[in-house]
Amino acid sequence: MATNQDFDFKAFQEEAIKGLYSGKPLTGENSIFAPMLKHFLEQSLQGEMEAHLLEERSLGKSNRRNGTSSKRVKSNVGEFELQTPRDRSVSFEPSIVSKRQVVLTEQLEGQIISMYSRGMSYSEIGKHLQEIYGYSLSASELTSITDKVLPMLREWQVRPLSRIYVVAWLDAMYYKVRTDGKVNTRVLYSVIGLNLRGQKEVLGIYLTESEGAKFWLSVLQDFKNRGVEDIFISCVDGLKGFPEAIENVFPKTQIQLCVVHQIRGSLRFIPEKYIKEFIVDLKSVYQAPNSIIGEENLLVLEEKWRRLSFNRVTI
Repeated sequence: MATNQDFDFKAFQEEAIKGLYSGKPLTGENSIFAPMLKHFLEQSLQGEMEAHLLEERSLGKSNRRNGTSSKRVKSNVGEFELQTPRDRSVSFEPSIVSKRQVVLTEQLEGQIISMYSRGMSYSEIGKHLQEIYGYSLSASELTSITDKVLPMLREWQVRPLSRIYVVAWLDAMYYKVRTDGKVNTRVLYSVIGLNLRGQKEVLGIYLTESEGAKFWLSVLQDFKNRGVEDIFISCVDGLKGFPEAIENVFPKTQIQLCVVHQIRGSLRFIPEKYIKEFIVDLKSVYQAPNSIIGEENLLVLEEKWRRLSFNRVTI
């Protein structure tokens, strides 16, 4: 394989074909495409250096090349040694591959962040990279990648919101999250808002140890601090103190209890073998085209289920 500045594509093609026939991988350790990527990057870095030196000269500064430095980098086609040009004044800051960068692709970084968000440990991520790409990353290298999302998350969390939302859906879900190397159950508070343009947007996501109206109050106050002046309708579950918390911050907001939560609450009093039948009858109430038909269906439901023997019902 040619290693000089003029890349020998013919030799590369011949070696690539031989590699394919011999079972050499396209990506990962000792991959076919790694030498080509190495050449393209090194040529691009040389071009960056040339542009940097020309700019230095235009400013009247005396600067010139000072050899190269080597570092081992990882990419989605494998791992290889990359030669980065240096200058005498140490003012060259490459943008294609920065000085301390060892992972080359955003796609790979995205995969690492995705695996970490799913609760995988650094050792598990390292094993996965070894299997797929033929190399691993140290815990410190993985930390530097996962930490990149923190400033973006903080910026998103404090971004300004619209003045008015037509509807806001407020709910809490339980998830497994990794904290201090341990996986624990946490409550994720999520709020989705419908703006005046008819578009849904995620207004906020918050993590805490348990659900409570007091924490919801702090969430709503956060929305007000970020510019929200009014919410026409808030859809919530039946958490005690929740409606009062909303009225405390947005007194004109109408409270709509979540139909799904109300149905689930009703099912607690129905024996399991009757649940499907009961849901069908109950949906005729909630899915009625208007309030008159809904009330009529409710009376039918009440009459039907009132006739059932109460010893079938578990409370």
